[in-house]
Amino acid sequence: MLEIPLVRLDVDLPVPSYAQLGDAGCDLVARYGAVLAPAGGRATVPTGIALEIPEGYAGLVLPRSGLAARYGVTCLNAPGLIDPGYRGEVAVILLNTDPSTPYEVQRGDRIAQLVICRVEETRFAAVESLETSERGERGFGHSGR
Repeated sequence: MLEIPLVRLDVDLPVPSYAQLGDAGCDLVARYGAVLAPAGGRATVPTGIALEIPEGYAGLVLPRSGLAARYGVTCLNAPGLIDPGYRGEVAVILLNTDPSTPYEVQRGDRIAQLVICRVEETRFAAVESLETSERGERGFGHSGR
């Protein structure tokens, strides 16, 4: 099991935790409240933690499906990326997509999920052409509706 060093910047808030055994994402909570205006209101909400993600790994901040389904609240830059060298407070950019109802974030609310995953260091090599594939250059919408 990978151990991630974590600094609690707000000791009254819980550390990230998994709702069920085997879950990929752990819950992040709001350090402060915020009101997200309808139709695109957004706020950057701190979580009260700082992480030391090891080299070769990254943290991905993802929306919570319940917030999205019930209230239209999502993460603006999903997935948000936490690089291994970042040592500041983890924050989540929340967005309210509901056309008419504001959404109030309260301190301690579960606002996003954090997934820690392995990433490969890559090097890009310029070439004259790429090998062909069955898909080829068919991009957006290529598979139909």
